[in-house]
Amino acid sequence: MLGLLPKVTDRNVLVGTETADDAAVYRLRKDLAVVATLDFFTPIVDDPYDFGAIAAANALSDVYAMGARPILALSILGFPTKKLPLEVMGAIVKGGAEKAAEAECPLVGGHSIDDAEPKYGLSVVGVVHPGRVVRNTGAKPGDVLFLTKPLGSGILTTALKRGKLPDDLRGFVVGVMKRLNADAAAAAREAGVRAGTDVTGYGLLGHLRGMLAPGGLAARLRLSAVPLIRGVVEFAREGVYPGGTAKNLETFSKTTRFEGPWSDAEKIAVADAQTSGGLLVAIPPRKADRFAAALEERGVPDWGRIGVIEEGEPGTIVFTR
Repeated sequence: MLGLLPKVTDRNVLVGTETADDAAVYRLRKDLAVVATLDFFTPIVDDPYDFGAIAAANALSDVYAMGARPILALSILGFPTKKLPLEVMGAIVKGGAEKAAEAECPLVGGHSIDDAEPKYGLSVVGVVHPGRVVRNTGAKPGDVLFLTKPLGSGILTTALKRGKLPDDLRGFVVGVMKRLNADAAAAAREAGVRAGTDVTGYGLLGHLRGMLAPGGLAARLRLSAVPLIRGVVEFAREGVYPGGTAKNLETFSKTTRFEGPWSDAEKIAVADAQTSGGLLVAIPPRKADRFAAALEERGVPDWGRIGVIEEGEPGTIVFTR
């Protein structure tokens, strides 16, 4: 669909649609650019406050992934006013507003419509120096790959919808999705991040391929280093996973090689479609330890040093045990 848009010729558009990056970037002056993004979706959890907070964290993540600081947001809301009480709508908006406030990003307005099912998200504006924009391209061979949140939100929210998720895991996965990527992004900037994105619907495999292919690069990852939420592989083994995850594996396994013995459940786990996932960043090798230390100092939990960028067939991912 992006190919249907007219070609942008404005030289101040620093990031457009060419590489399917996380947000658009427009240069206002030599030392200032604005970052703009929009994201919304239908509920993935039952609690309306949590839904609003997760949707807000997810939208804010696109700005963090670009190396920017969010400064304001507008909400977008679809709500079935004749089917659900208005208190539910109020809880959704409150969850989103309080999450935006946590990010020091005031929610200053928005737009709502009467819709068949709830939908909620944010349009977020951020600022960044034009020379410090973090794109999903620009990694180099030898760069170390980090993932700053564990995988598994798609599988576990599917288990939740089917009434199979224990309360402790429900609380944990909701907490993961509500967690802002602000601290991870700050640590990445301090370490001189070379390229980055956030992991959402296309999962680790899809978003990593998007980082690799434009630069003619490959990557080698270790399964044991990829952070997974407890119970993810077990649920995948039982066939509990979303359709988007299955589609990710089908699509991106064409450019992914799994070396050694792998179960189908493990492949599903690393292909899982995420909501409000972590940052996937490429850090220069001499700065990798500094980045790991910065994550620890800032209290970022459950991160992983998952692999390295290599020369190879463009877009190829090799997974080892």
